Amino acid sequence: MGVTEYVIPLGENTRKRHYHEIVRGKVTRFTVQLEVFVSDKWQVVIRYDAAHGFAHIDRYQIDGKRVKKELYMDFDEVLTLADEDIKENWKTYKNVFLEGK
Repeated sequence: MGVTEYVIPLGENTRKRHYHEIVRGKVTRFTVQLEVFVSDKWQVVIRYDAAHGFAHIDRYQIDGKRVKKELYMDFDEVLTLADEDIKENWKTYKNVFLEGK
């Protein structure tokens, strides 16, 4: 089993947290999330993961509300999508989150 884990600063008070496990060449667990530092703590803005046994995305609002959407793709595909999406769209996600939308 191989484990990869890292945190990348993206901007002021913003970072991407990445974690995945690979067994026999396949992703078996993963979490990729965008976090912002607000009110003296890191808060999740958007999270892609495989918790609960299926790939999905959680979108959070600053008030703590969350919307979950199942992604009908295999874990390898979602891991790649998550990294690319957050890399390209983190500023928009951060602004929407901070504006309370």
